[in-house]
Amino acid sequence: MASISTHTQSAAAGATDPLTLIDVDHVRFYVANAKQSAFFYAHAFGFQVEQIADLTTGSRDSAQYLLTQGNIRLLLETPLASTHPSADEVKLYGDGIKDIALTVFDAERAWEQAVRNGGQSAYEPRTVSDGTGSVTMAGIRTYGRVVHSFVSRRGAFDLPALKQGGLFSPGFRRIEGFALNEYNRQNPCGLKFVDHCVGNVELGKMNHWVQWYEDVLGFAMFKHFDDKDIATDYSALMSKVMASGNHLIKMPINEPAPGKRKSQIQEYLEWHNMTPGIQHLALRTDDELRSVAELRKRGVDFLAIPQTYYESVWERVNGMLTKHGHEAVKEEHQRVRDLGILVDADEEGYLLQLFTKPLQDRPTLFFEIICRRGSQSFGKGNFKALFQALEAEQERRGNM
Repeated sequence: MASISTHTQSAAAGATDPLTLIDVDHVRFYVANAKQSAFFYAHAFGFQVEQIADLTTGSRDSAQYLLTQGNIRLLLETPLASTHPSADEVKLYGDGIKDIALTVFDAERAWEQAVRNGGQSAYEPRTVSDGTGSVTMAGIRTYGRVVHSFVSRRGAFDLPALKQGGLFSPGFRRIEGFALNEYNRQNPCGLKFVDHCVGNVELGKMNHWVQWYEDVLGFAMFKHFDDKDIATDYSALMSKVMASGNHLIKMPINEPAPGKRKSQIQEYLEWHNMTPGIQHLALRTDDELRSVAELRKRGVDFLAIPQTYYESVWERVNGMLTKHGHEAVKEEHQRVRDLGILVDADEEGYLLQLFTKPLQDRPTLFFEIICRRGSQSFGKGNFKALFQALEAEQERRGNM
C-alpha cells in the first residue's frame, strides 16, 4: 500500500497526467464456471470469496465472484447468457485472464488520453452508481485478447474502502457463511499483491508491444532478456519487461525464439487459439518458505526443479551477494531445497521464486510465487533450471 506522502505525490501527478496509475484494481478472469473456480482458488491458494454479482443481485448475463488476499483482487466472471463475450472466449481459450484493470484518478480522462496516444478502445466509459458512491470504468485493447480497464472510484466504493472490505461496485453483495473463508483466515497463504504480469505474443511482435506500452501508457523498459539469457539446448525465448513510471505496474512481454524444439511460448500460443494472452501472474509474499509450504499442503502442483540445481546455487547466489556487499541468503538452505524453491541474486539483493504447473487442463495460465529480498529482477540465473523443468512437462504433454 502506498504511503501518505507517496499517495499525495501520485494525486498531484494525477492532476496533470491522466495515466498516473494508483494500483492494480483487479484482475478479471473469464472462466467456464465461476462458482467452481472460486472454490478452487479459495482452497488451493487461500483466497477469501468475498462478494458476488449474479442472478440474486439482478445480473442476468454473467456471474462475478470477487476473491481477495492481501491487496490482490481476482474477479472471476462466467457467462449466464450465450451473448456475453466471455461465452465465446471460454470456448476459444479456456479459463484465463481477460483484463488487468488499473486504478486511476479519472477513468474517462485516462481512456481519452490512451486513445489519443494510439490505443484502441475496448469499451467506452461507463459509470455505475447508487446513493453511496460510483465506479467508472473504460477499457483499451492490448495484445491478443487482453484488455486494460481504467477504474476510478468514488464515495463508498473508493480504493481505501475497497481494501478495507467495502463493496467492489454497485450490484455486488457480500457472501456470508462460506466455510473456506474462516479456514483461510486461520491458515493464511501469505500472498500480498500482484508483483508482475507476463504476456506471451507471437514471434516478431515483442518490440511492437514494447513500443505500444511506451507510446500508449507511458511505460519504459525495465529489463531486457534475449535468447542467450533464456535458453537451453532445445528451446529459447526473448523477453522485455515494461514498467509504469512509478514502477508500480510491471508487464514482461515474451516472444518465442528459434530452437531445436518448440518453446513454452509457442506451446502456449498453440493451446490459446494462436492468440496472445497472459501467461502468468506473479504474486508477492514476504515469506516464500511459509507460503510455498502452505500451498503444497493444499495440493498446489509446482514445477519440479532438478536436484542438480542445488549443487551450485548457493555458491552462485551468495557469491553475488558478497560481491555487492549484501548478507547471504537467510532462509534455511535445506528447507529451500526440500520445498523446491529457486533462488537468484543481483546487485540489489536476492529473490526466491517458484512456478505452478498450469492452473487448468490447457497448458496456458499459471502462477508464480515470489519473495524479494532487495532484488528487483526476475530470476535470470534460474532461467535454465526453469526451462528444463518446463521442457520436462512439455514432453509429458507431448508438445515438444
